Amino acid sequence: MNYKQISFPLLVLASSFTAAYAQESGKDSAVARALRNKIETGQAEISNYNTACYFALAADPNLAFAYLKKAVYDDKFSNLKGIEKDTDFSSLHGDPRWKELIKVVAQNGAKKNASFVNDANFWESKALKTPYQQNISEDEKIAGLSKFWSEAKYNFVNFDLIPELDFDALYYAYLPKVKQSKSTAEYYKLMMEFCAHLKDGHTNVMVPKELVNDFYGKPLIRTRLVEDKVLILGVFDADLEKKGIKVGQEVVMVNGLPVKEYAAKYVTPYESASTPQDIEIRAYDYALLAGSVNEPIALQLRDEKGKTSNHIVLRVKPMDRPKTMSTPPFEYKLLKGNIALVSLNSFGTDSAAKAFAINYPEISKADAIIFDVRANGGGDSSVGWEILGYLVDKPAAIHSWYTRYYRPSYRAWEAHQAVFSGRSSLKPNGKNLYTKPVIVLTGARSYSAAEDFAAAFKSLNRGLIIGKATGGSSGQPLTISMPGNGNARFCTKRDMLANGEDFVGKGVQPDQLVAPTVADTRKGIDTELAAAIKALKK
Repeated sequence: MNYKQISFPLLVLASSFTAAYAQESGKDSAVARALRNKIETGQAEISNYNTACYFALAADPNLAFAYLKKAVYDDKFSNLKGIEKDTDFSSLHGDPRWKELIKVVAQNGAKKNASFVNDANFWESKALKTPYQQNISEDEKIAGLSKFWSEAKYNFVNFDLIPELDFDALYYAYLPKVKQSKSTAEYYKLMMEFCAHLKDGHTNVMVPKELVNDFYGKPLIRTRLVEDKVLILGVFDADLEKKGIKVGQEVVMVNGLPVKEYAAKYVTPYESASTPQDIEIRAYDYALLAGSVNEPIALQLRDEKGKTSNHIVLRVKPMDRPKTMSTPPFEYKLLKGNIALVSLNSFGTDSAAKAFAINYPEISKADAIIFDVRANGGGDSSVGWEILGYLVDKPAAIHSWYTRYYRPSYRAWEAHQAVFSGRSSLKPNGKNLYTKPVIVLTGARSYSAAEDFAAAFKSLNRGLIIGKATGGSSGQPLTISMPGNGNARFCTKRDMLANGEDFVGKGVQPDQLVAPTVADTRKGIDTELAAAIKALKK
């Protein structure tokens, strides 16, 4: 069944569709009642296609084909693979009418693809997709700024979160800046600064691949702001360790400046972030020591006894960083007290969901589960939701969203801009159900799809969220090309809790706020995990 989002007027027809079936079949069938139930619970919304599915399941081919014909001819249904694999229509495959409709579906798909190609060429004109040069032309720089500004005005969904920004005035102010830039690298630095004013983590400027090593080289060190100190959390080079650089040391100075002054001057102006906790992570974790691989970085460090040391550290190309600097998508271990610690570190692929399914027979024996998404930067929301399906025995609302719905005529009529909205429900796993206590650990690095996981968990009211607020940015990015072989993207969708409560620009708030301490970090103690274990023992 194709669960499409359909407009409100069609939803109003739900009862008439089911009533029509009851009248024509002479009974209010279980299938008709199921249709009514799914609509009311938000699992499916009425469309000609979905109605055809239900009539096919009810063994009423005439009504099934009647509505399927409407879907194909009136709604221009075009998903050929989808309809051929849809088992709801298995009973119709032997009917001559099926083959005829399938031909039309294929034709609709061909027309849609042709239209899409033309549409793509219109929005992504090759004229503005120019190759990299060390210094692209002034016209290219102005065109790139103008394209970014225009696309944001039409597509960016979070302008309401930055009411103080005069975006047109900002555009006007940056015109002379981009014209005066002396290189493509300088131009992209300005574009990143321009973009940062939108204050959104899913709205970014990405430099050309030719400049990656100039912007994103990093030493083999990981840092983070803990309480009020920038601490080293990881050292991934034996030579650095031999020089005396160790986990737990405080970064005091960077290139001759106090670390916070350095971050404020050279890092945060170019980072697109949605919340204070997000900008903090970017300033002191992700981007603090980033820069050109051709420029070593000077660090002054201080240990817990107050002794300082100075070091010149080389940056490494992104492609040369060791795998030990990253974590696998899924990690699992059994803690004391028969508590399963399940670290979901990425939803970039479905690896975490598959690994959870493989390990579930053992995990299910635990007396409690702690899901850790503190290191999860996102990916595909459905991966996390698939895992949450093990925690419920019936469908439940977990997510709502909206996007801007720009209609030129409405603007001419001076009408308010509309929005198109929808919601998502969690489908139970069906075969496996975990009913024992569950806790989710979150932090500012919990981002995007990981926030959708935390927001869904909060909407389910299934257990406690412990740690710090998530990064506060989710949504659907729209990517565009930029002159000089770069790219940019804009957040086009506002994601919310099931009840419509915002977390973008705020973060999913924990039920129990727990933050790491300097003392615990230096001792190797996981403050948030310890709090979660304590909460489970109550």
